[in-house]
Amino acid sequence: MTQQTVVAALYKFVTLEDYVALREPLLQAMVDNGIKGTLLIAEEGINGTVSGSREGIDGLMAWLKNDPRMDDIDHKESYCDDQPFYRTKVKLKKEIVTLGVEGVDPNKQVGTYVDPQNWNALISDPEVLLIDTRNDYEVSIGTFEGAIDPKTTSFREFPDYIKAHFDPAVHKKVAMFCTGGIRCEKASSYMLSQGFDEVYHLKGGILKYLEEVPQEETKWQGDCFVFDNRVTVRHDLSEGDYDQCHACRTPVSVEDRTSEHYVAGISCPHCWDTLSEKTRRSAIDRQKQIELAKARNLPHPIGYNYKQTPSEA
Repeated sequence: MTQQTVVAALYKFVTLEDYVALREPLLQAMVDNGIKGTLLIAEEGINGTVSGSREGIDGLMAWLKNDPRMDDIDHKESYCDDQPFYRTKVKLKKEIVTLGVEGVDPNKQVGTYVDPQNWNALISDPEVLLIDTRNDYEVSIGTFEGAIDPKTTSFREFPDYIKAHFDPAVHKKVAMFCTGGIRCEKASSYMLSQGFDEVYHLKGGILKYLEEVPQEETKWQGDCFVFDNRVTVRHDLSEGDYDQCHACRTPVSVEDRTSEHYVAGISCPHCWDTLSEKTRRSAIDRQKQIELAKARNLPHPIGYNYKQTPSEA
């Protein structure tokens, strides 16, 4: 039986003053363990999603935890039949998740972590304001019951959304969540800096909730968007039925793919009438490269994603 590929989403907010010097050793550790995917490192910590064999992921995690600063690094695992990444990268960043607000630092101030087992009780409290901190296209395919969708297209829009819609004097209890836990952790730090007193966030994010909470007890509705070639996962963390438009990066459903406006790799019902000619030509060229790579059994080319980068997961 063919061994499944292990997909590990990991992050930790921790002060890494030597993060620039860490890049090459970390990249070598990934290569030595046969790991694909991208890790982002900054002075505020590490973030990314990677994949490999069971032995490879265990080897990388052991290498990371050999550094006392990363001994308790957060990571979630799921599995897929095919390799979901084509490259191995370590990128240096100003932020490992881009909020764009100076002084927001989860290493200094952060909200209250809530374990998946206690999440249902918290969000069932009518006094709790439940906010989905992910982007609009992620929320559209799945979220928690009763969650507010900020309809943001970038995490950078989150601060302005909060200032425009919520008041710490009125909204006494706030709970937030995201895919893997990193975005809502930073969002909680921001909310505290704005005077909100009781700020909670889902530890380990949606992925940890889906892993640990039985489906018969779930308050999750739909699929969860993930930042790899699986596009989405179901409650049991198996690969979902969504594909992704290479032009606009929006998840496309089975129904979307029957539309006259869906052209694999080039356009979909969400973008066919808004794409610039430059983007359309790039998508056409990229699709040709993909088909050629498939025919030659080579790694797929990686296209420009104008909606999202791994640092916003």
